[in-house]
This record gives sequence, structure tokens and C-alpha cells, in this order.
Amino acid sequence: MSRFQVKKVAVLGAGVMGAQIAAHLVNVKVPVILFDLPAKEGSKSAIAEKAIANLKKLKPSPIGVAEDADLIQPANYEEHMKLLKGCDLVIEAIAERMDWKLDLYHKIAPFVARHALVASNTSGLSITKLSEALPDAIKPRFCGIHFFNPPRYMQLVELINTPTTNAQVLDQIETFVTTTLGKGVVRAHDTPNFIANRIGIAGMLSTMKQAENFGLTFDVVDDLTGKKLGRASSGTFRTADVVGLDTMAHVIKTLQDNLNEQSDPFYGNFGTPAVLQKLLDLKNLGQKTKAGFFKKVGRDILRFELDSEDYVPAGQKADEVYGRMLKKPAGERLKLLRNAEGAQGRFLWAILRDSFHYAAVHLEHIADTARDIDQAMRWGFGMKQGPFELWQEAGWLDVARMIQEDIDAGKALTRAPLPRWVFEGPVAEAGGVHTAKGSWSASRGQFVARRELPVYQRQMFPEKLLGEDNLPDWRTAGTTIAESKALRTWTLDGEVLIASIKNKMHAISPEVMEGLVDAVDMAESDFKAMVIWSGDAPFSVGADLEATMPAFVVGGADAIESIEQELQNMMLRLRYAQVPVVAAIHGMALGGGCELAVYSARRVAHMESYIGLVEVGVGLVPGAGGLTYIARRAAENAAASTGKDLLPFLTEGFTSAAMAKVGTSAIESRKLGYLLDSDVIVAHKDELLYVAINEARAMANAGWRAPLARSFPVAGRSGIATIRGSLVNMRDGGFISEFDQHIATLIAEVVCGGDVDAGTLVDERYLMKLERKAFTHLIAHPKTHERILGMLNTGKPVRN
Repeated sequence: MSRFQVKKVAVLGAGVMGAQIAAHLVNVKVPVILFDLPAKEGSKSAIAEKAIANLKKLKPSPIGVAEDADLIQPANYEEHMKLLKGCDLVIEAIAERMDWKLDLYHKIAPFVARHALVASNTSGLSITKLSEALPDAIKPRFCGIHFFNPPRYMQLVELINTPTTNAQVLDQIETFVTTTLGKGVVRAHDTPNFIANRIGIAGMLSTMKQAENFGLTFDVVDDLTGKKLGRASSGTFRTADVVGLDTMAHVIKTLQDNLNEQSDPFYGNFGTPAVLQKLLDLKNLGQKTKAGFFKKVGRDILRFELDSEDYVPAGQKADEVYGRMLKKPAGERLKLLRNAEGAQGRFLWAILRDSFHYAAVHLEHIADTARDIDQAMRWGFGMKQGPFELWQEAGWLDVARMIQEDIDAGKALTRAPLPRWVFEGPVAEAGGVHTAKGSWSASRGQFVARRELPVYQRQMFPEKLLGEDNLPDWRTAGTTIAESKALRTWTLDGEVLIASIKNKMHAISPEVMEGLVDAVDMAESDFKAMVIWSGDAPFSVGADLEATMPAFVVGGADAIESIEQELQNMMLRLRYAQVPVVAAIHGMALGGGCELAVYSARRVAHMESYIGLVEVGVGLVPGAGGLTYIARRAAENAAASTGKDLLPFLTEGFTSAAMAKVGTSAIESRKLGYLLDSDVIVAHKDELLYVAINEARAMANAGWRAPLARSFPVAGRSGIATIRGSLVNMRDGGFISEFDQHIATLIAEVVCGGDVDAGTLVDERYLMKLERKAFTHLIAHPKTHERILGMLNTGKPVRN
């Protein structure tokens, strides 16, 4: 990997993007200074200070834990320019005004360190024009770095070079952005709006135009263009509201100002839609003003109606027949939509055709390869497939002919034909743009392999596009040791055994339990260590309720107690295994998934890991050792302090379990106690297995030994009494239901060790027996059944 070290970053501009970029740098432990203009009153850095304070209020949170916002250093251009000399990377993120940016570059140039990289977070202005304001000494170290909003959650970062950018600089910044910030990098050409916004905004304009052509309302369009189409659940118009209609209008204006009919044959479709212009005139800018294409009034969702210039009830759904069509194989799906009689089907074909057409026409000029376009749309616009992937899956030449027929018939947005390479030569022969050799580069006229920077060696199973058959698949890679419908155990190196859960949502069924115990046995006899990892999220949503309920119906509470005891025994088998077991966590680790993680010897967690004990939501208590873990950790933490009272150390864990609190990041999960200081947080999801294997191997090579089982003190009946008093107050205050109180009381009885004196020594099996007693009591409760059925039917918790 590159030896370039980013020890400190300066972010210039404390607006929405600048502040959130700074927040994400703090998430990954990079010191950051946030600059803005000097304030006219009070502290000269008040603008930056206010932006930092506001980070704590934003939802979804741009920062792992709110208090970490205070780690961002506020600054202003009048007093603190010399601080730039200590920064290795300077990211400019001020408003999208070329004149303002150029003026700022003139001001900062004398203070930029001789080795520092400088980058602009512009969403579409010319990087080459921006570079002209910089001294010759800085130009080779300058490029564009376009984050997508919100920076913490959106994977895409576009890097844009100028003719004077040093190639090594791009490699260095790509390495930093990939492994430290956890992003997916796409290198874009310096053309208006780069790749994702160029393709994405053209697609949104096409969708708006075709919605009007086919007479469809915003709510129906969003239902059609959301998850059903393999795109972000917010669809088209709701996405525009979230982004901000003023932001969208600015990106459209960049296209209008920098393109023409000669440079873009689709230019005639870039006019600001009438409905968008009316909303802008009304200052209804979307989510930020609480009104845009949609508006929420109480619990009701309304949609804007252009004719009346008012809001009317929303909530209309698409015809079910099109939902069924969209589940068909790609080739059949597109033909059905193209030949549909209804407006909704023909609308869907039209927007897909327009996206294929636009991407093909512009590939040569905006991107090096088709891979860049498809990755940009996956990572920047939340699509499951990029436009070229879907086209290729549906049958390259068949779809190409359908598109060209529509172009010739005047049904497309422009009469510009598809490029010759679509019908003739290597792409036509290969059946698409993505192959084992690489992805098609229209500008080079050949298939181009992925970049082979050292940083990508950390991604054992990178996210691959359809057609990239040369890349390994984690489901079949390595040497399989054992495999069932529920679990695969395998190895890449003969030293570390990997256990991958295959069940839906990686739920823990009896078959998974048996497989994991067998895996530990194999690891102890033939391997150095073991890693629990699957190549897709979530880590695990816990026990398989659907597999458990039949056992209850047939065998009652006794059958459930037997299953719970097996689950607990599996957890203890992991904890006391004679090889280190590392849990590699990505996404949700809930209930039994959380317990699986905490009973492993170590955890390696992706930044976006959401960990918690959520059994209360289905009317149960954690029954696989989760409450035992809380009690044990409280005793260990108390032993490491000078205080003798266990209860203060128990409070956080009890509250988390009783309130079903889930960490909203790996950082917050650490604060809740589900990750320890010794655990590792990884920024990039595709580096998770690499880090986990190396962690497991290092533990084994260091002579790791399982902990010795020991007894520990509990808070006893006095602790239970204190917690009960608090619960009564919460019930009487209307904060919890009577059933919530009942469940929380059972949790208190377990974590405090039951009816014993404070300080009584107990062991894990004693507490696990209390867990099973509480669990089997609740599994027979009618209100628990209501919660379980509600969760299975709707996926949402029932409050009763």
C-alpha cells in the first residue's frame, strides 16, 4: 500500500456537505479542522462551531456517537490559515460558485503544506478550471473528490483528475478514501456533473417527463421506481425531496450551462420541469423545508398537484400486475413492459430505455469504462444494478434492437442512434460490456480490467458486477470443509476456518447451531482459528422464530427450553473454544446475532454495524446468554474500578436490553458494551474478512488461550428492588406498558442474579438457567404471541 499518511485533514466550508465530511473523518479517527468565514459577532469561528453543534441533531446521524462531533476543530479563514500547514489533505467544500472557489484557492495557496494534497468536493464544476487558480507547485497535487450526501452512508466517491494531476496523487487519495474512509472510488472524466449525477439526474428528468407523458402521479411513480425496480426505496420524487429541490435544480443548471445540443443530443430534455420550478418558486425545497413533491401533515402524507398548486392526499400504489412483471427474469420483464397495454408498464419501459440510451451514448466521454457507470449508479443512487448490467442480463442485442427501434420510431428522447460498438465488434460478440477480461472502454475500444492498486488486495471478495466472472464468489470460493442448507464451513488458507450462515437474514436455526458447534470441533482439531462471516449483510438477525414456533406448538415450553439450552451451550462452546473465534460483523447483529458476536473471542465490525438485544420487541428476553453477558461484563468493569456497588455498572446493559436499544453504528455499539475497546472497527465492508482472518491468525500466533471459567458477583435482590422502583415510575408515567414492565422486571431478575444477596458469586450456567426460566415463561404469554405474530406478519414491533 501507499506510504502516504494522512495525519490531519482540513475541510474548507462548514455547510451541509463540509460539516458531514468532517464528521465522517472523525468516525474513522482522522483529526480534522473545519474552516468557514469569520463571524461578524462573537467568536470568529462561530459559523464552524454552529455547524459542528448541528451535527449532533441530524437524522440519520452523520457521526458514530454525537459527542464525537466535539473532536472536530472549528476554525476561520481570518485567524487560522496557518493551521493548514499541518494538514496532509485539504478538501474544499464551499458553495458551488466558481468565482468563490477560485478566490478561496488564491487565499489558501500560500499556507498549503508542500506535500499536501488539495481536492474540491464540487458536484459538477470543471476541475480543470478550478485548478487554474492554483500555483504550479500545487496543480500536480490537485484533483476533484466528489462525496455523495450523506457522506457517512453513501459509498460513492468520484475522483476527477486534471491534465496536470500527478498519477501517484490519484493513487494515494484513492487508497486513503477506500481503506480509511471505507468508500467505493470511481474515477470520472472532467465533464459536467461527472458520472453519477450526469446519468442519475438525466434519469430523474426522464422519469419526470415520462410521468407527465403517461399521466402518473408522484406516489405511483415512487412505488414503481423504488424497491420494485431494484432502486432506493424512496423512489424518484421522494429522493428529490431528500436531496433538496434547490440542490437538484443546481445540478440541472450545471447541465444547462455547460452542455448544448452538439455536446449532448439529449440537451432538449434538460429544461427545468414546470412542477419543479413551481415548487422552487414557492420555496418548497423538500425535506429541509418540510414540503416539496410531498408534505407530511400530522400522520398524513400529501403530494403536490401542479394544476391546483396545492397538496392533496397521497398513498396511491401501482397496479399489482407490474409488481409481478418486475419479478420476472430480466429479458422477459423488459419485453412485457415494452408491450404492456397499461400506462404504468409503458412508463417503466420508457425510463429504462432512456437510461440505457443515455448511458451508451455518453460512455465514451464521461467514463473510462462501463464499470465506472454501473458502480457509480449502484453506490451513488442506491441501485441494485447499473444500467449496463440490467441491459446485459436481459440480452444485449435483443434489448439494443428494441431501443434502436424506438429511436427510429421517434419514441425515444432523441433521435441520436446507439453507438456502433453496441451492435458490432467485441461487445456484441461477448453479449455485453462486462466480461471476465474487463469492462468495455468506448474511448479505448477494448475491455479494461480493474485497477490493481495494493489497497484492493484487502478486498478478498469485492462487490462484483454481472458478467465479471473472473472475480471470486464467497459462496463457492476456497475449500469447502462441510456444507448444509444452513451453513458452509470453508477455508482459504488451510489455517483459518470460516463459517458462513446461509439462512435467510442469517437467522440461527437448530441446523446453524449444530453446524457452528461442529465447526468449532473442526477448528480445534485442524485449524489455528475460526471466523464467523458471510459475504452479505446482515451478520444475523438472531434466532429463527419460524423454525422455533412449531416446536412450541408440539412440545410446549419444555421443547423451547431444550432449544434455548442448546443455543446457550453453543455460545459457551464458542467462548471457551481452544482456538480464537472472531465474529466479522456487517449490518445487523440482533438478538441471537448479538449474542453470537459477544460470545466470540473478538469482534471485527464494519462501521455500519447495528448491534443490540431486541427480544423485548417480540415479547421475550434475551435467552442465549445475552443477559448473562451483561451481568458478567458489569462485574468485570466493577472489579476494574474503585467502586464496590455493581448497580451503576449494570445500568447501561440493563437499559439497553430492556429498551431493545440498538447501536446505530459500530462506535455506538461499543459505547453500549457490545463491542470492546480491543475489538476492531473497519471502514470498508469488503475489507472485513481480510481484517478478521488476520486478526484471528495473529491471536493464534500470539499463543491465544480461552479464558478460564470463573464466578463473579451479582447485584442481587437489592439491585432488583431498585430497578423495580424505576420501572413502576416509568409505567405510571405512561412511558412503558404493563407488559413492558413485566418483561423488564424479568430482565432485572436475571442480570441481578435472582433472589440472592448483593455480592453473591455465581457462574454463567447459573444465570443462563434464570434466562431460560424467564424465556419459557414469556413464550407461553398471550401478549408475547401477539408480538411475535405481528413481527412475522409486518416486520414491525407491536406495542401491547
